[in-house]
Amino acid sequence: MSRAFVKESDQDAGEPLPELAISPHPNFVTADGLRLVEARVAALEAELRDARAGSDKSVLARVNRDLRYWTQRRATARVVPPASSLDVVRFGVTVVLRLADATQRRFKLVGEDEADPPRGLVSFVSPLATALAGKEVGDEVEVLGGKAEIVALE
Repeated sequence: MSRAFVKESDQDAGEPLPELAISPHPNFVTADGLRLVEARVAALEAELRDARAGSDKSVLARVNRDLRYWTQRRATARVVPPASSLDVVRFGVTVVLRLADATQRRFKLVGEDEADPPRGLVSFVSPLATALAGKEVGDEVEVLGGKAEIVALE
């Protein structure tokens, strides 16, 4: 529900915030992804200390909820070591694609919490990652609304 439709007095009355949804997929992470999750937990723990010092119950409720989510994500994180060979697209591998217009784009398959599509980091469960998984250099794939060729794996 939009915050615009919640009265301040409702939050102060202690109505619980909805929990953040935990993905049904395995919580695979790269080493960098695990560091990001740990940093998020540390930041929320610091925010919790500050929120306890203040009297804003809505901030305290949000921070507690977010901390439950990120603590769970840290507890279930399974670090996937880097691929020993770059023969096929798999988790942790960067794929270089040549698109139909001859431009090249790079995508790295990462965990859900690490995904940042504008930076080329795509979740391993995304449609793009699913289309690329198991493919090799030279394979043609349907991605981004057209055909693309895998030109390198890094």
